[in-house]
Amino acid sequence: MPPRASKRKSAPPNSSSVTSSDGRSVCLSSPEGIEALCADLGVDYTDVRILMLAWKLKAEKQGYFTQDEWQSGLKALGVDSLSKLKKVLPELEKEVEKPSNYEDFYIYAFRYCLTEEKQKSVDIESICELLNLVLGVQFRPQVDSLVEYLKNMLAYDAWTLNFWQVQNDYKISFPDLENYDETQAWPLILDNFVEWMRENQS
Repeated sequence: MPPRASKRKSAPPNSSSVTSSDGRSVCLSSPEGIEALCADLGVDYTDVRILMLAWKLKAEKQGYFTQDEWQSGLKALGVDSLSKLKKVLPELEKEVEKPSNYEDFYIYAFRYCLTEEKQKSVDIESICELLNLVLGVQFRPQVDSLVEYLKNMLAYDAWTLNFWQVQNDYKISFPDLENYDETQAWPLILDNFVEWMRENQS
């Protein structure tokens, strides 16, 4: 976790910079600037609320907020100081929970991990981290089992957006698997996961 500074004053939000722990002004268009921002807000840079903030700012590149993204995003949030921004972070969680926003955020979370030009898939290690970040709090047992499955199955070394969406579009009751009907057309990855689950439950 980035070091949390004390008794220091950050630059105003509309300047697209913050003050780092050693007193330097750091631009938010750099990973170092994002870490300094997280320290100001009192959250870890791996906190899902930072991902939600990136979604709200419509940030296009992971670990960077452009000046336009920062300023227009804060305007949309209705805040003009870091103290106010800190107070609205919990509200972002409520906003994402709305059905009209959740799918958009869910897809954004995947695309935010596409860090290279023309990249179409995300490696399994990153997918496991993303599953924990986005779904872990609400669906901990399911996510733990899916992550264990993915880490032990060599068939999947990366996921496309289509695979990522499958986890949101198809809901399997857990741990009883009662709503799973093998005669229906489930995505192959879920068929394989259910088979693995049953083998481990027997």
